[in-house]
Amino acid sequence: MEPIANLDGKQMPLADVMIPALDRGFLFGDAVYEVLRIYQGRLWLVEDHWQRLARSLSAIRITGVDLDCLRRRVLDTIAAGPFLEATVYIQITRGVAPRTHTFPANATPLEFLYVKEFTDPYAEFRRSGASVITLPDIRWERCDIKSTNLLANILTVQAAKEAGCQEALLYLPDGTLTEGTHTSFFGVLNGALLTAPVSPAILPGITRGLILRLAHQAGIPVQEHVLKQDDLGQVSELFLTGTTSEILPITRVDGRPVGDGKPGVISRRLQAAYVDAVAEFVR
Repeated sequence: MEPIANLDGKQMPLADVMIPALDRGFLFGDAVYEVLRIYQGRLWLVEDHWQRLARSLSAIRITGVDLDCLRRRVLDTIAAGPFLEATVYIQITRGVAPRTHTFPANATPLEFLYVKEFTDPYAEFRRSGASVITLPDIRWERCDIKSTNLLANILTVQAAKEAGCQEALLYLPDGTLTEGTHTSFFGVLNGALLTAPVSPAILPGITRGLILRLAHQAGIPVQEHVLKQDDLGQVSELFLTGTTSEILPITRVDGRPVGDGKPGVISRRLQAAYVDAVAEFVR
């Protein structure tokens, strides 16, 4: 099925979308975005995504967006497929205006979305485990905003790909591990699940939040505490989470095995809990 888009309320094939050259998202990356998963035709964790989208818009001071109307457009576009297993990409820019760095006085936000069938690139790695490399975190200091400014992420994930890895773990100058280029990051140390606390250094991942809830329900001890590079030799498990990756065990870091080199017990328990949560959602 070909992807279907909606641009400012007009539905069309994705291939037919034309963005104005003076749109500030195109010129400056003056925009925010969200990616949502669709299971069996239903939007997964939509309230959490909508709240984060609202926070991102507020953080960069884009106003005039009717999020209820935008949600109706998303649902109409899903139904036009109809799409069952798919993803939704949403991008809102500050709008079209003469090119200058300051905010334009009267620009209207541009609202763009498209729905695309989902082909899972992570299925095998969820079973066998993924390899990652560690790289310096060269991003800006507001990673909590889901901005379209992703050049640093692109450069680091390309480096991971060229190293034969599926993702990169980013670290600060003091060795603190923050997250992946497009994933949240968890470790297991002394039987407890650890993840970096929410701060401007990381994006508050929607799947990350779900995993914390599932861990509490399963009785798995949770600590919002940073891991450092020096801790990687002591952890028994590592895994990544994301909208499309779900729960992705890490079995090798910088060429060295994590634990026994296989997905760990807690990773497997949480994978099963995630599958059960989706099954309950679509029932």
